[in-house]
Amino acid sequence: MTQADSTTLTQDGARRSWWRRWLVDPIRNQLVQGVSPGRLAWAAAVGVTIGIIPIMGTVSFLSVLTAAIFKLNQPVTHLFTRLMMPLHLAFIIPFIRLGQRLHGAELLEASVPELVNRFKNDPMGFLGDFGLAAWHGFAAWLLVAPFLLLGVKLLLTPVFRACANKWSRNKEVTS
Repeated sequence: MTQADSTTLTQDGARRSWWRRWLVDPIRNQLVQGVSPGRLAWAAAVGVTIGIIPIMGTVSFLSVLTAAIFKLNQPVTHLFTRLMMPLHLAFIIPFIRLGQRLHGAELLEASVPELVNRFKNDPMGFLGDFGLAAWHGFAAWLLVAPFLLLGVKLLLTPVFRACANKWSRNKEVTS
């Protein structure tokens, strides 16, 4: 990746990194427009929590549905859901194994690449072969999810509050 690929130019010609363009700026825009830091933290926490659900093919749908039901900020929820994609894949097997241990079931002997290939090639056959394992993973996720949700919310609220204070002061200075 070249320097030009990872940055974009602003209207005044300054360079903005990918990180700033896709993470910082959207959060800043929401806070400057008046979204409360607490509500934004809830949206981010839901995105993180839904983003690691161990059932392939459900993350986007559940993210939209959950944010709509709880009237959360959709762009921020989706942003944090997408940021969790590497962890989503990394946690599938651990969640399944934890769920199998909790249910006293035989442990799954499969890797994530194998599961992904089986899912892509035959989703219905995959469901028949691994449906119970998915249920076990979901059950384990349900145990972890409330703690993760609350932890991320409590962690991000003061961060977003500090950012809102900083950015609102900067807005007043530049106005």
